[in-house]
Amino acid sequence: MSNRTLSAVGLAALVVLAGCGGAGSAGGGDAGYEQATGGDAGRPEATGAPAQDPDVEADASGSGGDADSGDSGSDAGGDRAIIRTGAVAVEVRDFESARSSLTATVEGYGGYVSDSREDRREIDNETWTRGEVVVRVPSEEFDALVDDARALGAVQSVETNSRDVTDQLVDIEARLENLRAERDRLRTLYERANTTEDVLAVQRELSDVQQEIERLDARQQSLEDRVAYSTLTVRLAEPRPTPDRVAPDRWYDTPVVSALLQSIGGVVVATRALVVGFAYALPYLVAFGVPLALVGGVVLRYGRRIRRGGEDPD
Repeated sequence: MSNRTLSAVGLAALVVLAGCGGAGSAGGGDAGYEQATGGDAGRPEATGAPAQDPDVEADASGSGGDADSGDSGSDAGGDRAIIRTGAVAVEVRDFESARSSLTATVEGYGGYVSDSREDRREIDNETWTRGEVVVRVPSEEFDALVDDARALGAVQSVETNSRDVTDQLVDIEARLENLRAERDRLRTLYERANTTEDVLAVQRELSDVQQEIERLDARQQSLEDRVAYSTLTVRLAEPRPTPDRVAPDRWYDTPVVSALLQSIGGVVVATRALVVGFAYALPYLVAFGVPLALVGGVVLRYGRRIRRGGEDPD
């Protein structure tokens, strides 16, 4: 058997072993990932808080794809990875002042404003403003920020939520280790490949593995960011104005000019009503009034003739 044949057989064996090893290392992780992101991905919170990232919508039981993930779910020091979100609705006297105070407080905690919305309304030349501010602060400052938001005015509602994503992060890290090991094996096979077909086959596998690594790495970074910085939505609303509309106690207390204008308006309305009423009645007058008038004239003339014929002559 020639050296070229032996090399081809050896390369084929390495490809088979690498494929089996990659399937074995990623199979359990894929199952855990599908279970973790299957039915709940993309579903926003029903509580009114900002919609969660799809990365944190998985059930805690589905993220533990490996049997040891439950025992290794704690980080060094025993900390858990918790994502905290909340929403606070407050009625304030001045929207701009309250928003500026909230922004300064958030920046003092080392956070930032991620989103803001403002809606200005008007009633009888009186305006009021309402809107919401979405802020993010380090997770250890979340409770303090909720208290500060409550102090901005009259509290309408408060809501906070927590989600443990420790098992998801452990599962992602395990899958990344397996995929990186598989990538290294495929790179070795790529360097040893001698034919064009082998090079293309290994290159395709390597590209798929690299894309999966990048996707999981981005998901891991997103989760870690949401754990490090909590999100709070603060809804601010000024009280709705109620304009005073006081009618005069007695009719003769009405100002003269106002009374004259109201009277002129009444005359105009009455005249218009008469004109419109005549317009509605005109077709009926033509259709029924004229024939009735003719019949009445004939009857009247006939009655006069009868009365004249029945009179005794002198």
